[in-house]
Amino acid sequence: MIKKGSQIVCESLLREGCNVVFGIPGGAILPLYQALPEYPGLRHILTRHEQGASLAADGYARVTGKPGVAFATSGPGATNLVTGIATAQMDSVPLVIVTGQVNSWTIGSDAFQETDITGITLPVTKHNFLVMDASDIASSIKEAFHIANTGRPGPVLVDIPRDVFVQEVEYEEPGELNLPGYSPNFSGHSGQIRKAANLINESEKPVIIAGHGVIISKAYDELKELAEKAQIPVITTLLGISCFPEDHVLWTGWPGMHGMAYSSFTIEEADLVIALGMRFDDRITGNPSKFALNSKKIHIDVDPSEIGKNIAVDVPIVGDVKEVLSRMNTHVVAATHPSWLKRIDVLKKDHPSLNIPETSKLLARQVVKDISDETKGGATIVTGVGQHQMWAAQHYRFKKPCTFLTSGGSGTMGYEVPAAMGAQVADPDSTVWSIAGDGGFQMTLCELATIAENKLPVKFAILNNGFLGMVRQWQEIFFDSSYVSTAYTGNPDFVRLAEAYGIKGIRVTDKTQVKTAIAEAMDHDGPVVVDFIVEQEENVYPMIPSGMTVYDMIEEPVPEKVTT
Repeated sequence: MIKKGSQIVCESLLREGCNVVFGIPGGAILPLYQALPEYPGLRHILTRHEQGASLAADGYARVTGKPGVAFATSGPGATNLVTGIATAQMDSVPLVIVTGQVNSWTIGSDAFQETDITGITLPVTKHNFLVMDASDIASSIKEAFHIANTGRPGPVLVDIPRDVFVQEVEYEEPGELNLPGYSPNFSGHSGQIRKAANLINESEKPVIIAGHGVIISKAYDELKELAEKAQIPVITTLLGISCFPEDHVLWTGWPGMHGMAYSSFTIEEADLVIALGMRFDDRITGNPSKFALNSKKIHIDVDPSEIGKNIAVDVPIVGDVKEVLSRMNTHVVAATHPSWLKRIDVLKKDHPSLNIPETSKLLARQVVKDISDETKGGATIVTGVGQHQMWAAQHYRFKKPCTFLTSGGSGTMGYEVPAAMGAQVADPDSTVWSIAGDGGFQMTLCELATIAENKLPVKFAILNNGFLGMVRQWQEIFFDSSYVSTAYTGNPDFVRLAEAYGIKGIRVTDKTQVKTAIAEAMDHDGPVVVDFIVEQEENVYPMIPSGMTVYDMIEEPVPEKVTT
């Protein structure tokens, strides 16, 4: 059957199970857009910025576990996608990005809106393609989906010149995949698995650090089985949050720069660290030469390049966390560690970390706790980057799997608006709260128009302190409160802004109004923006300065008692 390249793209996306695409048309990709009406099974969501498209695809992918798809045209359309692509690469999120390119015969001539997007994205994609013949489109897209969503997931870009979209060729469905250089190891080495189990059985003070790989592999049951069988406390990474229920007695928080102090001290005192689908990021390890020196280490990860990269380990296992744990658990014997668990209780008492001081002021962390209470820990929470991100991670109690979406490795401000949109599209029946800073919110707030247009009931909680809060905090602590270029004195009226988009807006200026506002937002059947005017100079604690150790931690100062 004769088909145009544009039709083959659509056929290929549908064959791979894609039913939603985020994007914006433009000259080079216009032939693909003209084919969309022929394929009603492909829902296209017109974003207001290409960065919004790639970040929305990211949020969609994290919720569904399948590749998010975004379209953009050549030149600036393609380059606007790069922040979202880099975000996905750092956090192991599967994306398939389709970009239009200038006509093939003009490539290299500096044609209008020509940019070498495959060259630009080479460092931030798992793989990319420049397809110069329509006959290669079907196989390229099949390979793109396979590469994006197997092994360690990541973004794959497919760049197609304009003339290739209109080229007519004989269409055939692609045959079996033939990727001789690509063969991820999922099962793990049997001998290494037994060694790991033996270490667990011999350990007296074990701890699990569960990362994003647990969520990606959906190893929730296997993790819980290991923890309960051997009575091992579970600490998560930032991206591992929501892989283990936080109302479980063995949940022990998350560690590192702004994690719970008792979590970091638990890792330091452990005699065995079991690292699952995590990469020993610098925000956890601080100074890697001084990290967890008292413990042996097991590291399970599907990406062999991550094992031994930052921290030397005793038992490396390359494989899918779910598959490896299911086999390893059969070799682990039931155990109890009462003295170890009692020691952790002491650490929690001595380093509480999550106290909310009694005050008449409207504190951002109190807002997060109230959202947690009102949603009973069952909402999907999407954050940007900064203080609000840390407070959300600290004070929301996640009880459902895969319900915390945030930009971890890349630290992308502006993630909170489009990713929340993607999460809501992915699961229309879910309650999605986007917890935002007033700085990051303004970076991508144009997507409020997309949210209103598509009637997506995302609830936004803006923790509005009029600052780039985390930067201000660093300036306060490390630069003698020299606040340079961190105060926002020209913020808009977010309530009126929301109303301009046809979205319900609520302003909260007093702590007594918080729960009522949250309930009002939840009762509304459309999107809502709640502008919480919070204390301006509230800080996130604890804090381990960059490159330092747990013993250099700054914990929240205890207020001096006033005597009369």
